[in-house]
Amino acid sequence: MPRTKKVKHAGRFGAGYGTNVRRKFVAVESKQRKKQICIFCKKPGVKRKSAGIWKCNKCGKTFAGNAYHLK
Repeated sequence: MPRTKKVKHAGRFGAGYGTNVRRKFVAVESKQRKKQICIFCKKPGVKRKSAGIWKCNKCGKTFAGNAYHLK
């Protein structure tokens, strides 16, 4: 399914969910997919493995945190 600049990752849902729901979804998912800063080595390289499970690519540590993004 094509994604445009306007709808970003929410393009896969189509029009059925409404604009506000898709806009909120894009805000959460774009924040979650960025590389986060590791709480151990303080370098950006942490990626989300599943809900609340994070792994740092730099130091190799796997740890639990918030579900969608680290603070």
